[in-house]
Amino acid sequence: MRILAIESSCDDTSAAVVENSKVLSNIISSQYFHTKYGGIIPELASRSHIQVMSKVVMESLNEAGLTMNDIDALAVTTEPGLVGSLIVGSNFAKGLSIRYNLPIVPVNHIEGHLFSGGLQSESIKFPFISLVVSGGHTAIFKVNNYNTYDILGLTKDDAAGEAFDKTAKLLGLSYPGGPEIDKLAKSGNPRAYDFPRSMLNSGDYNFSYSGLKTSVKYFIQREFPNGVPESRMPDIAASVQKAIVEVLVKKTITAAKEHNVCDIVIAGGVSANSLLRKDMAESALKKGITVTAPQMSYCMDNAAMIGFIASKKLEEAGCETFHNLEFTVNATALRAKRK
Repeated sequence: MRILAIESSCDDTSAAVVENSKVLSNIISSQYFHTKYGGIIPELASRSHIQVMSKVVMESLNEAGLTMNDIDALAVTTEPGLVGSLIVGSNFAKGLSIRYNLPIVPVNHIEGHLFSGGLQSESIKFPFISLVVSGGHTAIFKVNNYNTYDILGLTKDDAAGEAFDKTAKLLGLSYPGGPEIDKLAKSGNPRAYDFPRSMLNSGDYNFSYSGLKTSVKYFIQREFPNGVPESRMPDIAASVQKAIVEVLVKKTITAAKEHNVCDIVIAGGVSANSLLRKDMAESALKKGITVTAPQMSYCMDNAAMIGFIASKKLEEAGCETFHNLEFTVNATALRAKRK
């Protein structure tokens, strides 16, 4: 079963070819022009997807050494994300489905991240705990199998990635801020400043990062009214990063322990953060828990993860189930359970 998958939920245009859950190609075209705006402009993102989609799809086929006539099924992200961006990918996939009479699997973007650890390791055992952490999402899941998962905790306000981006903006760093903070923090002291660890001891698996954002903003305004000196930036970056990561690690490890789970998967854009990977692995090792973090190309939005979970859906339900083109896109579609 060869699947051509398309991902366009935000500002990355991606296409991949997956054969029997193995990735043959995974092409990602990133929209770097958003940097000058300090954030993603939805309309511009949609236009860019339209401009590059065909090229990205062809490149993925070429890298896999295949043509459309070799493809058995299609997969596309339909939720959640920017509506305009989702429509571009969805309509392109529907066009291919009509032209080549192929089944098409609509995929939830969060599900793609949930199971992206399977692209990295075949040894992950169900059930496992998955931390999906990005600019738009911070959530802990207990994943029972490829068909059911339960949300254990969500962010009550802002996502961890948003806190990274906001801190970077306050420090005058470029967007996206996560990688910039990570790089700067390597030479800083994570204990230099004591920023809040919201909900660290709340007794549940939920998160909150709006308070941290506000704390950093007022701290900088109070301590550095004329701008943060370059010499102090590493310490601020390291201290903020530690505050974010400490909560993520504690709650994820606690979830694994309390649910008697031996495997943790961290996924989403923030899972590329070096401190998160290091601290999660070290904490898990002490508890006899295995941590899987996808390689960098699978942390960001990518079509390989969409093709991977689509292959599992096809194995379970069969191709005949996915010849319906009436599905629509949805901007906010994180569900507590899927059956």
